[in-house]
Amino acid sequence: MKKVGVFVCHCGSNIAGVVDVKRVAEAAESFPAVVFSTDYQYMCSDLGQELIRKAIKEQGLNRVVVASCSPRLHEPTFRKTVESAGLNPYLLEMVNIREQCSWVHIQDKEGATTKAIELVRMAVAKAVHNFPLESNTAIKITKRALVIGAGIAGIQAALDIADTGYEVVLLDRQPSIGGNMVRLDKTFPTLDCSACICTPKMVAAAQHPKIKLMTYSEVEKVAGFVGNFEVTIRKKARSVDENKCTGCGTCWEKCPTKVDNEFELGLGKRKAIYVPFPQAVPAVPVIDREHCLRFTRGKCGVCQKACPRRAIDYEQQDEIVTERFGAIIVATGYELFPWEKVYGEYGYGLYPDVITSMHFERLVNASGPTGGKILRPSDGKEPKVVVFIKCIGSRDEAKGKSYCSRVCCMYTAKHAHQVLEKIPDAQVIVFYMDVRTPGKGYEEFYQRTVHEGTIYIRGRVSRIYQEGDRLIVSGEDTLLGRQVMVAADLVVLATAMVPSQGWENLAKMLGISTDKDGFFQEAHPKLRPVETFTAGIFLAGACQGPKDIPDTVAQAGFAAAKACQLLARDELVTDPMIAEVDERLCSGCATCQSICPYKAIEMKTITEKVAGKIVTRQVATVNSGLCQGCGACTVACRSSALNLRGFTNEQILAEVKAICL
Repeated sequence: MKKVGVFVCHCGSNIAGVVDVKRVAEAAESFPAVVFSTDYQYMCSDLGQELIRKAIKEQGLNRVVVASCSPRLHEPTFRKTVESAGLNPYLLEMVNIREQCSWVHIQDKEGATTKAIELVRMAVAKAVHNFPLESNTAIKITKRALVIGAGIAGIQAALDIADTGYEVVLLDRQPSIGGNMVRLDKTFPTLDCSACICTPKMVAAAQHPKIKLMTYSEVEKVAGFVGNFEVTIRKKARSVDENKCTGCGTCWEKCPTKVDNEFELGLGKRKAIYVPFPQAVPAVPVIDREHCLRFTRGKCGVCQKACPRRAIDYEQQDEIVTERFGAIIVATGYELFPWEKVYGEYGYGLYPDVITSMHFERLVNASGPTGGKILRPSDGKEPKVVVFIKCIGSRDEAKGKSYCSRVCCMYTAKHAHQVLEKIPDAQVIVFYMDVRTPGKGYEEFYQRTVHEGTIYIRGRVSRIYQEGDRLIVSGEDTLLGRQVMVAADLVVLATAMVPSQGWENLAKMLGISTDKDGFFQEAHPKLRPVETFTAGIFLAGACQGPKDIPDTVAQAGFAAAKACQLLARDELVTDPMIAEVDERLCSGCATCQSICPYKAIEMKTITEKVAGKIVTRQVATVNSGLCQGCGACTVACRSSALNLRGFTNEQILAEVKAICL
C-alpha cells in the first residue's frame, strides 16, 4: 500500500508571502494515497527535516512529497533526509512552488495558490508510481588531469593539482604557455609587473615533476566519461626537435624572412622561425610553414645550417597521441571583440592610430615593439592627445554583446595613468557609458586617475575620421547635453572580451553547454560555478565569462580543488536516474545515438533466437558513466524502447492524468 506524506514549506515569506501554504497542505490531504500533510516555516532546516523523519516513522510513509523551492537547490538535502529515515532516496518527489508559483505570480495570490495545489497534485500522482533506484555501477578513476588552455587560469589550476600529488597534462594550442596575461604590461590596481607575476608561474609549471607541457597542441577528440576520459591530441609539428633544442636563438637570428608578429598584434615583426616572446616556455622555436622559404619555395634552409645542435627537422610531422584522464579543466580564456568588422564609423581598421587596448599594452610594455615608449603606429611620434573609448562591443546589443566585460573600466583607468606617467604634458580623455569598479582597491584607483587629470566624458562616440595627421573624434556629452569634437593623436578602443576561437568545436567534443554568447555554461551560477553538466569537466577563468585576474586565479584554484576531490576517490558511483533500453523494442535505428548531447549511447550487436533461428541485430546501449539523465533520447525514440529512470512514461502520464481531472 502506498502511503504518501506531503510537506509544504513557507520559505519565510518567499513562498508564504504569495501562496497560501496552509491551504495547499489542507488540499493535499484529500489527494489519493496521501495519509499525512503539513506545512512548516523552513522545511530545509534541521527542525523541518526532523519533522519529515518523524512523520515517516510514525505514519509509516513510503513516499514523500516536499513542496518548496527549486529541486536544483535542495533535492540532495531532502534525499538524504528520507534516506536517514530508512526510505530509498528516490522515493522523494519535489515540487517547486517558489520559482514556479510565488515568484512568477506575485500579483495573483489566488492564482499562485491554485497552481501550487495542482503542482502538488501532480507530484503525488507521480510519487505513487515512483520506485526505488540503486546506484550499482562503480567507475574506476584514472588519477590524472588534463588542463586545456595554459593562460594564468590553466597554469594556476595545473600547479594546484600537481602540488596535491596528481599528474597533470597542461595543453595549449600556442607554441608557449602564458595566454593573454603575458602580453600585459602592468596589472591594476597595484600596477604590479604582469610578467613578474606570470613568468615565475610559467617556469614553475614547466619544472614541476607532475606537470607535462603539451604546447602547440590541440584536442582532436574526447571519448569516455567521468573518471575515464580518453582524449586524442594533435601535437603539431614545430619542425624543431624539442629534445635537442637549447633555445640559443641562432636559428631565428639567421632567418632572412620577416612577417607581422601576431603576439605584437601586427605592431612588430618576427622571423619565420621564432619564439613568441622572450620569456616563452618552452623556449623552443617553431617554424611558420606558411612563410618559411624552405616550405613555400623549397629554398633557404639557413636555420638548419646555423643550428649548432642540429635540432631543425623539416621532415617532422604532426603527432597524434591518445591519453586517459580522470578529470578535465577547461581554461581556454578569451579573445577581443573584432571591432573593425562591426564599428565602421571608427574606421574599419583603416586608420593605424585607432588601436585596441591590447595594442596599447604592447606599446607601453618594455619588451614591446617600441621598448615601452607610447608612439603612434602611423609615424612613430609621441601622441599629445589620447582618447580612450569604452564599451566597444560590450553592453551594445545592436552591434556587439549585451554583457559587461568587467575589466574594461579598470584597464582603461590604468592606461590613462600610464599615458600621464610617460607623457606628463599629454591630455587624456575617456568616453564612457558608466564607470564600474567592482573590486578591492578599484574605486580608489579610478579616482586616482581623475585626480591626475584624466577627463571623463559620459557619452557615445558617433564617428572617427582623419583630418590631416590627426583623428577627429565626434561624440556626445550626455551629462551636459552637447556635442563634443576632439582632435586626437591616438584613439584606444576598450574592446569586449569574447570566447576564444574554436569554442563551438570544443564544446561539442566535451559535451558541455554554452550560453548565448559562447561562454561555457556552469552547472549553477552560485552553488556549482566551476562545474559543468558533464561530470568530471570543470571550468576556470574567462572561458566561463569575463573576469579579471584575481577572480580568474580564484576560480582556477576552485576548479583544481573540485578536480582533486574527484581524483582522490578510487571509484565513483553513478547516478541511477539515467536512460535505459528495452532491447525487445529497440529497432537499432541509432536516432538516439545521434541526438545524445553527452555521447552516452552506443550501438551493440546482440544474438537472439527468433522463430527457431539464431539472428543478430543492432540495439542501443547506455553508458552509465556518461548519461546525465536529460531525457532527449527517450523523446526521439520511435519505438519507445528508451525510458528514463525516475521519469518513466508511466510516471509522466500519471502526472498528466492528475492535472486533467
